[in-house]
Amino acid sequence: MIAYMNEQAGDVFAREMLLDRAFGPARFRKSSEKIRSGRLPSEGLALVARDGDRLVGSVRLWEAAAGRMPLLLLGPLAVDDDCRGAGIGAALMRLALEKARALGHGAVVLVGDEPYYRRFGFSTDGMERLAMPGPFERARFLGLELVPGALKGAEGVLRPTGRLAPVHPATVAA
Repeated sequence: MIAYMNEQAGDVFAREMLLDRAFGPARFRKSSEKIRSGRLPSEGLALVARDGDRLVGSVRLWEAAAGRMPLLLLGPLAVDDDCRGAGIGAALMRLALEKARALGHGAVVLVGDEPYYRRFGFSTDGMERLAMPGPFERARFLGLELVPGALKGAEGVLRPTGRLAPVHPATVAA
């Protein structure tokens, strides 16, 4: 039985291993990483899927803005290879979007496969004047309005606005 819940501090190692398996080291070179790096996910929007004690899925949403327009950046969404095709990714997506809507967020954007994300309502509509901070494929830059009109007038390059992650003392140069 798969359980869906908020990510806990003890999930960090398992989540990072899952993301390494799913995306490899190239995940740190993506434009989305420029928004995630050094930040914490949006409060209440870091979710995991567990099969017993085993973490088998993860999704996070990050606070960002384009101009003065606040929005969320979704990603990465990952499911363990052993569990693909079981609906875990879709369940994580639905839960993340429901929570984002309940928390009052207006729009979510992502870079991903349009055929997969279309079923959740994502499209390129309203994304023409938005850009990622670095190289990205325009056809894969998708948005979803949680509140009608939330992307109307949105323009500019996405920038991070979320809470800064605490700096571990061992990583600070003396």
